[in-house]
Parts: sequence; C-alpha cells; structure tokens
Amino acid sequence: MRMTQLFSHTLREAPGDAEVTSHQLLVRAGFIRQLAAGIFSYLPLARRSLDKIEKIVRQEMDAIGGQEITMPVVNPADIWKETGRWYQIGSEMGRFKDKSDRDMVLAMTHEEIVTDLARHELRSYRQLPQLVYHLQTKWRDDPRPRAGLIRVREFTMKDSYSFDADEAGLDKQYRAHYQAYFNIFHRCGIDVIAVGSDTGMMGGSMAHEYMALAPIGEDTIVLCDACGYAANRQIARFQKPEAAQEELLPVEKVATPDTSTIEDLAKFLGIPKAKTAKAVFMVATRSEATAKDTKDESGNTYQDVERFIFAVVRGDMEVNETKLANAVQAKALRPAHEEEIQAIGAKPGYGSPVGVHDTIIVIDDTIAHSPNLVAGANEPGYHLRNVNYGRDYQADIVSDIAVAQDGDACPVCGAPLHTVRGVEVGNIFKLGTRYSGSLGATFVDQDGEEKPLVMGSYGIGIGRALACVAETHNDEYGLIWPITVAPYQVHLVTLGPEDSEAQAAADQLYEELLQAEIEVLYDDRDRSPGIKFNDADLIGIPLRVTVAKRGLKEGNVELKRRDQKERTWVPSGEIIPALQAEIASLEAEIAAHVTPVAFT
Repeated sequence: MRMTQLFSHTLREAPGDAEVTSHQLLVRAGFIRQLAAGIFSYLPLARRSLDKIEKIVRQEMDAIGGQEITMPVVNPADIWKETGRWYQIGSEMGRFKDKSDRDMVLAMTHEEIVTDLARHELRSYRQLPQLVYHLQTKWRDDPRPRAGLIRVREFTMKDSYSFDADEAGLDKQYRAHYQAYFNIFHRCGIDVIAVGSDTGMMGGSMAHEYMALAPIGEDTIVLCDACGYAANRQIARFQKPEAAQEELLPVEKVATPDTSTIEDLAKFLGIPKAKTAKAVFMVATRSEATAKDTKDESGNTYQDVERFIFAVVRGDMEVNETKLANAVQAKALRPAHEEEIQAIGAKPGYGSPVGVHDTIIVIDDTIAHSPNLVAGANEPGYHLRNVNYGRDYQADIVSDIAVAQDGDACPVCGAPLHTVRGVEVGNIFKLGTRYSGSLGATFVDQDGEEKPLVMGSYGIGIGRALACVAETHNDEYGLIWPITVAPYQVHLVTLGPEDSEAQAAADQLYEELLQAEIEVLYDDRDRSPGIKFNDADLIGIPLRVTVAKRGLKEGNVELKRRDQKERTWVPSGEIIPALQAEIASLEAEIAAHVTPVAFT
C-alpha cells in the first residue's frame, strides 16, 4: 500500500478525551476514529491488524475442534424471555420493537441463540461433543465507556459454545479453551494470566478471566505469589482471622458523639476496628415473579422491584458489592438515600441491624462468629456495646461479602495476598444446563434417556485485544507492533522525492517486495525525512527500510527494527532475503512464548 493512497492520516496531537496510551496512539497513528461514546470506526491499518488477530483466533479454535458459524445480531426477545435474561439484564441490553410491534434485542452475547440452534440440530449422544464459534458484532449499552477500545458499547467478539453429554466432557472442552486462549494471546503478543472470576449474568458453575496486567485496567486482581492463587477481587476469597470466643455480655447503650465513621468510633472507645460492626446501606434491583397471568411457560411474569439491603461486615473489612449482589440475586445495586435509610428505622453513621424493619439483612460470615461487637444504636451520637448475632437480631442471609485486600491471608496457603490492576481480554464459563434446561435443548443418551445438553461459553474481545497490544507495545515515539498482528511487516521509506534515482529504486523495491509476498507500507509522499521517520515510528510497523541517495551510492539500503535503535546497511540486492530472515526471527520470538500452561 502506498501512503499517498492510504485512507487515513496521522495526527500530531491526540484528541483531548483520549486519556490512555493505546487510545492516544491508535488515534494519532490513523488506526481508529470515534463516532460516538464507545462507538468506533476501524480504518485500514486497524482492519488489517484485526484481521490478523481474527486469523489467529480461528486457527486456535479450529485446532480444538471448533466449527465456525454466524449468528444474527438482531434477536427476537421471546428467546431471551424463555431464559429469563430479558428480565434480569438491565439497561445495558439494547431493546427495541420491530414494525410489527414485537420486542427485539441487539445481541450482547449469543447463549440463547446457539442453544436454540442446538435444540433443533442435536438429537443424540452420537452427535456429541460439539464446538461452534463465530466472530460477530455485539452491543452493550455501557453507561461509562472509556479508554478508547478498552471499554466500548459496540464491539466484535469471538464467542464459542460447547455441547457435551456430561460434566466430564464439559471439563475437557473447558480445559482445551483454557490453553487455546493462552496460545491466542501469546501469539498476539499479549501477556496474560488466568484468574477465577464471577459468573455474572452468564450463570454457571465456574469462570476464568484472562487478564492483561496494566495500570489502566478496571479490574483488581488478587494474587498469591507463594502458591499461585489468582482471582478477580469480585470473587476473591481470603482467610479471615477468627474472633476470640467470649461470654455474651448484655447490650449497653453508650454515648459516642461525633463518631459516624468506624475509625472515629474505634478511637473514641479505644477498641480495635475488628470489634465493631460496619453497616452498609444499599438498594438492590431484583427481578421477582408475580402471580399474574402471562404467556410464558412458568405461569409467572417478572417485574423489577427495589429492595433495601442492610449489609454488615466487621469494622476492619469492606463490603464486596459483587458478592453482595450475588447473595441477594440483584440485577443492580446502588447506595441508599438518607430518607430511605431513615424509613427502615436506621440512622446514617449510626446504623445497626437491631430493630430495623422492611429490609433484607445480609451479614458477612465473620459477623456470625464475632461476639460482643459495637454497633450503631440507630440514634445519632449513640452506639450499642455487646451486640450479638442470633440473640439481638437475625439475618436473612449469611454469606462471604467481604473484600479481599492487600496483606490478607491467601485462602489456599495463608501467605499474604497482593493486588494488581488488569484488563479483561477474554473469559470462559462452565454453563452446565443453565440455558439448555431453560430452552429444552436435550439429547437422547446411550440408555435412551432424554437429558439436557451440558454447555460451555467462551469469549474474546477482538478490539480490546488490539488495544491491549497497543497499550503494552509502545515507546515515547509511538506503537511497536508484534510481527504477528502488525498491519504490515515492512515500512518502506524513500527520502528526497526530487531525487529521481532514489525514487525509482524505491518504486522498484516496492514491486519486488510485493512479488516476494512481503507486506509493505510504502511512504511515497512528498514530505520531509523528519515527518516520514516520525510517522514510521508512530505507526510502529516492525521493520523499516529506507532508500536514500547516500546509501544508493554505496549500493545499500538502510534496515532498522522498530524495537531497536541500531540501523544496518544491507546491499540492495540482498534486502529481500534479509527482510525474510528478520521476519522469521520476529515470528520465532513470538512462537517461543506459546507454551503449555498448567490449569489452575
């Protein structure tokens, strides 16, 4: 491709709303342009890199038995209602009506659709196992798109779906994806770790996320260097210190002026924070069944209702909102307003589960075994000493709802945990019969018994993968693409367009590179050497060849790797084999990282 014909151009400055490095560089280098919040156009350079990522994905999916299909973006809502997710998913789902006034969905994932296919195509155990995948547009109306391609609303995902006769088959497919995903990301030049994660709206019994460790990541990863434990903080466990057992003492109301925080309270009473009970007030949106007439198979209809949630953790801990949402089966959580808190009989800053009403009380499991805690008196300026669960109040739910923090003990080996930030680039889920059971996707086993298909779901965000490569492969001058996903392998630059000899030599070399099937971007523009070199560094193609009058006098052209400072002179007649050798070397460097990874 000649740059005089390229449908994009570089920018000297990034737009003001581009806060992270990958967003800035992809815009400046002419890869992407933003249409609206979380909605981007991919220009030719980006499209070529995306095609290479998708090619790698297809190769690895095919290698584990995948068959590519294509499922529609627009879905009838009826099938989402069958699984219940129409009611469970909030405003991030794209809903609309067609001209016949039927409810429709812009697909945010394709579990419903692929299960519908399976219930019509798969009949017998003889057809199992099966693995299908597609690369398709998704829409999730994220309220806070950010960081360029890291968090968008419209995106392309590779999602694959496995169908098995039993859990053993699912486990085999899950583990195959576990390794295939490492292969994909390593071939793209992305270093990742796999961490246990929340199943979220997908449901199922197990999930892993693939995290590219980066400071810009929105996810916090909890790690143990001693034993390798790794989990998203949304679900991370930790060993909680056991409270000393004491005789239960009588409740005592004490004056505690100006102690609306745990820190102030512990200091005022001269006690450790672990001897206090921290109240957190939330309102949950839940989808609950009502006994109205409806057309769905369950005989119920669902409606969103808000329930007040009174959560209690020990004062030395914090509430984990994901764990709390899972415990109460909430679609969404928000902080309660002051008037809502007062309506249940509590007081902000002095809240206690003792005596409140019209609320779901959820306590952390440590609270149930921690005697004689100090809790609020639901009266400003007062607290209660010696509050005990079971004697002084009851809970609707007892569960682990605490956040794992730096220094907490690993749940496996007890060593100190630490946290890092990461960007989720892929995920895998053991769905089990979550969808096949809802949609009646069954098969007949060897004994003639009808059973639900056992399913798995596996996703990779293609655009986010591109952004993660850009985020981690760059320097102060621009992008540095790995050879496997670079839009071109070689950036050919000619200096001094007024020099007809250099121009003719560059033109000839360009044609020879094309004949040798070397991917080349040719900067044939009438621009200064400084602009051409700056743009070459900004775009970040792995190899640069410069044809200039000075070198041609000696019969040489200049060769430089983008990731190195050194430049070498190569005889003009030897440049193509030299480039082929460099390309092979760069590919070998990537291949060396594609190794087996132990399943954890």
